Amino acid sequence: MAGQWSEGHSTSILCVGASSGPEGLLASGSEGGEVTLWSQEGTIIGRLTLPGGEDSTSVVFSHAAPGQLYVSHGDAVSVLDPRNLKGPVEEFQGAGEEEINALSLNETGSALAVADDSGAVRVLELPGGKVCRTLRRHTNICSSVAFRPHRPNNLISAGLDMQVMLWGLQKTRPLWTVNLQDVAEEEGDDQQRPGQLFNPPLVHCVSVASCGNILGCAAEDGRVHVIRIGSGSKLEQQGAVKAHSQGASQAHFVSFLSHPHWLLTGGNDGLVALWDLSKHPVVTPEAKAGVTAAPRRKSKSKAKRKEQSQNKAKSPPKVEAEKEEEGEEEEEAACAEEVTEEKSGPKLRISHGDKVNWLCPVVLKGEPSVVVADQSASLTVYPLSPL
Repeated sequence: MAGQWSEGHSTSILCVGASSGPEGLLASGSEGGEVTLWSQEGTIIGRLTLPGGEDSTSVVFSHAAPGQLYVSHGDAVSVLDPRNLKGPVEEFQGAGEEEINALSLNETGSALAVADDSGAVRVLELPGGKVCRTLRRHTNICSSVAFRPHRPNNLISAGLDMQVMLWGLQKTRPLWTVNLQDVAEEEGDDQQRPGQLFNPPLVHCVSVASCGNILGCAAEDGRVHVIRIGSGSKLEQQGAVKAHSQGASQAHFVSFLSHPHWLLTGGNDGLVALWDLSKHPVVTPEAKAGVTAAPRRKSKSKAKRKEQSQNKAKSPPKVEAEKEEEGEEEEEAACAEEVTEEKSGPKLRISHGDKVNWLCPVVLKGEPSVVVADQSASLTVYPLSPL
């Protein structure tokens, strides 16, 4: 079932990207500045080592110009031509204030967002690479960044300060901020799975569905936190999926399946999973009444929880089930989604066996697939066809 793509790297592969161009090329970056270009069959088309020998941390093909590949290494971004992989066509030195962790291109190819260890997000104008915005609000490493589809001036950032932010590029302050630790405390959900250490929700990866309104955030608490953006870019609802028994390192929405709310996740537990979030209460509020609008007032929700627990203690199970179906407006999001998620679980579960560094959903020779990078120097390809 699984295919192995090897001999492209000599060090651990850190990132993978897929081109939307007709050739369907893939690129991977590894420790020591290695970059490898692959065909759809897993044949090596080209290899190079970037100057400086610093880790290649993110690889992104341009949608607008498939002949451009952006690679971050150290605090620099190199622009490569996949058709002629001999060396950088252009270098944006000092694109990040410190080491860059993630890149994102907007759909029009006019802006490149760069997230770095200082917590800053810089937005570079393209072509040219001139810094047009520096967004500073994260208090720790900014680990991931993503432009919203259909909104080239909206940007999501997430970091190890447990914060997720939505930015409008016209301003240097976020439109809103969610602190996932506050959310977890409000929900009072400190129950752990057997063998799971208590980890705070440091965010490692953020992904936006192709509809532009649903976010998935892979966090160190093993969950994927799901957020819905409403009209006027307002923060509308939030919840979570208990995805992994250890930290969740990757979350990527898949754009080529039956609807835009399929989500691939990977974690430190060596599991790769595919989730159908189309009926998740945050994604489809009608699916389960009683999902709270974000953000909650602590005092009120705590009081309500207490009241609910007392009511549940008094009610026989049948009545409780009826109440859940009717839904209470003030009910906490976690209550609703735990019920939904535990029933459904992932639609596909792959025991990869090694910590996941990166996931890249891609159609290979007509077959929906996922390319997995781990601690090794090889890539593993799994079909998503067992669906």
